Amino acid sequence: MATTITPPIPDEIDRLFRRKRLMSLGLPALVFAYLVVVVFALGIPEALDRAKWKNASILMSDAISYKTILERQNRGGAVAVSIENEKSGTYGENNWPSWIQKDGDIIDVSLQENITVSINEDIVTLDVPEYGVIRTEISRRGLKTDYPDDADLPLWVNASKTRFTAVLPGGRLTITKSKTSVFRYAAGWELFFFTMDSPYYGKSNGEIIGMMFGVGEAADGQSHFLAIVNDVWNNKIWHHNKVAWAIGETVLMAFLGTVLSAIIALPLAFLAAINFSPAKTVRFGVRRLFDFLRGVDHLVWTIILSRAFGPGPMTGALAMLITDIGSFGKMFSEALENVDNKQIDGVESTGAKGIEKYRFGVIPQVMPVFLSQVLYYLESNTRSATVIGAIVGAGIGLLLTQAIITQKNWEEVTYYLVLIVLMVMVMDYVSGKIRGWLIHGSD
Repeated sequence: MATTITPPIPDEIDRLFRRKRLMSLGLPALVFAYLVVVVFALGIPEALDRAKWKNASILMSDAISYKTILERQNRGGAVAVSIENEKSGTYGENNWPSWIQKDGDIIDVSLQENITVSINEDIVTLDVPEYGVIRTEISRRGLKTDYPDDADLPLWVNASKTRFTAVLPGGRLTITKSKTSVFRYAAGWELFFFTMDSPYYGKSNGEIIGMMFGVGEAADGQSHFLAIVNDVWNNKIWHHNKVAWAIGETVLMAFLGTVLSAIIALPLAFLAAINFSPAKTVRFGVRRLFDFLRGVDHLVWTIILSRAFGPGPMTGALAMLITDIGSFGKMFSEALENVDNKQIDGVESTGAKGIEKYRFGVIPQVMPVFLSQVLYYLESNTRSATVIGAIVGAGIGLLLTQAIITQKNWEEVTYYLVLIVLMVMVMDYVSGKIRGWLIHGSD
């Protein structure tokens, strides 16, 4: 019986397999080592150690809910109940929510999970089931807090001689020498349509709709429809009229900056394209101009122009215009360098010269590319206008920055972010429709 002898594997194939094994093991190890270096170089462990997760949870609660606040001035005894401390959201003394009960000088507040807060002049008690009663006495020297016997200080309490804070399910209690505050959270955005001074506050949706399209007039003689629209539009807490104007300013900044930059960049692109500008010196100078304009970010231009022209939406539009001239000029010139010369020769054979040759031989070829780029930058600049508006003091970016800095109503921050996302979505839809109509026609 004949035996088969397997020939040896060539050295080249053996080296190839060793290289493959080395790459399959070495490359992941290299990536892992790089990630480890990044973790320590950016100080991620220290950042996680400094993180205040309790504050983050409070912020998230504020973003998707509203607070009804009971405040008692410890030195004078004055008590006020309001939504987010707004004047237009203040309850009358005889119209407090049902979860607040007053009996003489004693005020009882019911929170979630059967937690109760009792305020009796200078003594505040917090009754938490399964933990016990925490008693805080308020004096000029500070706060004295007593905890249940044999009970450890809970993690949801932060206490000192000058301040006591308890973060509770659906609420919060804060005590200082001057003031006692009880916060009660509820999901949603209260007073979004009507403030408490509106005659339509507290009415059901059915009642509102019936009054809008029914018969009758409001107290001032105008129709209920106009009165309701006026109360919503001029809401003193959510300021829908100012928000709508800010959205308009943001879109206007993006539109002016994008369209004007495209108009200016188009003729300059012909000077930068090698097949339309034979002079090397001109091409070099225009291309370096494009590099300079787009090399400086629009935020830097915004700061520079703010010092020169002052704040305002026009300053933001100019900042985007300068940067986009460089970007459009580069993209337009590259598109012009890729045009088909046969179409140009065909138009030229009809006797067309100069501008006519470019109008009918070049522009139809590059117009779809130009429009696609301009419309994409319009969408992108709509987002950028939000950040620029925060610097120049215009648009929705200004309102967003003010809401974040004050740290008062984080639900307003969420409201503005939702509007920004909706604005970008609408711009994306509209630009897509315009692109399809201009390129493919009405069909």
